[in-house]
This record gives sequence, structure tokens and C-alpha cells, in this order.
Amino acid sequence: MNNKKTRLFKTFVTIFVFALAFVFEAVNIEAKPNTDKLKTEEILAKHLDSIGTADARKSITSIMASGTAKAVSKGRNAGETDGLVVMISDGEKNLIGMRFPINDYPYEKMGYDGNEFTVAFLKPGQRSLLGSFMLENKDTFKVGILGGTLSTAWELLNYDEKVGKLKCGGIKTVDEIKAYKCDYSPRKSDLNVNLYFDAETFRHFKTEYTRVISGGQGLGVNNSARQQEKRYKLVEIFSDFKEVNKLTLPHKYTLTYEATENDSGLAFDWRMELNDFKFNESIEAKNFKADVF
Repeated sequence: MNNKKTRLFKTFVTIFVFALAFVFEAVNIEAKPNTDKLKTEEILAKHLDSIGTADARKSITSIMASGTAKAVSKGRNAGETDGLVVMISDGEKNLIGMRFPINDYPYEKMGYDGNEFTVAFLKPGQRSLLGSFMLENKDTFKVGILGGTLSTAWELLNYDEKVGKLKCGGIKTVDEIKAYKCDYSPRKSDLNVNLYFDAETFRHFKTEYTRVISGGQGLGVNNSARQQEKRYKLVEIFSDFKEVNKLTLPHKYTLTYEATENDSGLAFDWRMELNDFKFNESIEAKNFKADVF
């Protein structure tokens, strides 16, 4: 009889201990902050802090960053070439320029001078595929998204909902990084823009621009059936973050452009490594004009 009571007592104790452990675990889970539920304005504030203090950010009026660039063509005509890159910005004005030792492809250059977004000609009347895409979607790039934190024109430094609206969701894994995915909607845009922020550091490490043109858009009934969907995608990747002049900025910057039309596709990479930074230099407004041949 005593053995039976002992077994019952041990069973009761075991159940009680498991139940108590479950309660403590539930309380512990409840006590942990749910970082998935950070508000958009909280993510924005933490992102700005990841760049530098408010005083450090305000002290910078212009940035000149330069280094090496590699242009990579994928697919049937695969190849690559080395060149140089310079990125300059002053307030809302900014420009990205790459130069290559190839007659048919001497450079990529795009800039906003505060009034107009322009793209360089490879030769009179001819722009590159990337340049044409940029120009067709100039209203998006005029707001200061291109180049991210490498530019003083970076839209989130002086976020204004009248220019574009930022809306963030929860955490997801992107390129093996736990990140916040945020939709950014410029007031005038045909592009879908997604920004990604590292969930631990809140650094901006990726932007995706996508545009889909449905088959037959703008065509008559007889022609629409012969047209296929067109897809365009531009991706910016920022990495190798280091502190320079009290700001934490990426020192590697990659652009990837993909276009798919009528079952055929094109893909290009531009891989840049920035190794020289200058701040608060005087930059003439004409330097942000990119379409002068």
C-alpha cells in the first residue's frame, strides 16, 4: 500500500514539475520583446542610428567615393571588364559614374542635379540597357533611393511621406540575413521598390526594383495575343560596412540588372569596391549632369 502511495506521489510531483516548467517557459516567451512587431518609424530611427549619430550625419554635406568597378555580362555573350567608379553627392544631388576601357562600352553614368535626372550616351543617340531602364523610370530615381547610404541624397536621411511612403513588415531571411522587408512607394513611380534592413544592425543592405509590363499593354485586340509579358529587375547590394569619418558606410556595392522579354533574357552585374572617401568637398552643379556626350 505504501509503495502504491509512493508511486502516486512521484507521478504527481513529475506532472507538477512539468506543468510548472511549462508556465515558466510561457512567461519567458511573453517577456521576450517581439522584434517582428517593430513599427516602421522605429525601424527607420534605428536605421539612421546605424549610419551614425545625428550630429555625425548632419555634419556631412557632400560625399565623394571612388574605387574599382567590374562589369560582368552573363548568358550567351558572357564576359567581364575592369574599370573605375566614382560616386558623388551633395544634398539632394547625386551621380554614379563608371568608366571602362572598351570603345563600345566606355562608361555608365547617371545623375540628378536637383532638377533633372539624366543618363549618359554611349555614343550620340545611344544609351546602354541599364541607362535606358534608369531613364524610363527616372521619377523613382529622382527621389534619392539609388546608391543608398553612400549618398547624401539617400531619401531616408530626410524621410518625407509626401515624396514616398515607407511601410515595413516582419522579419524574413534574405540572402541568409534575417531582415526587415519594407515597401517603398514613391509618389510617382511604375516600379515596385523593396528595401531590406538587417534585423540586428538595421543597416540597409539591399534594394530591389521590379517592373512587369503585361503582354499586349497598349495594343489592339489583334496584336495583344502575340505579345508576351516583359519583366525588368534592378537589385542593389551593399556590404563590407566600415566606419569612415564617424559614419558606417558600405565599401562594396553591386548592381544587378535583369530583363526578360519574349522568352529571352539579359543579365548584367556591376561590382564596385570603394576605397577612397572624401567629405564636404565643394562640387559644382554641372558635375551632376550625366547626358553630356
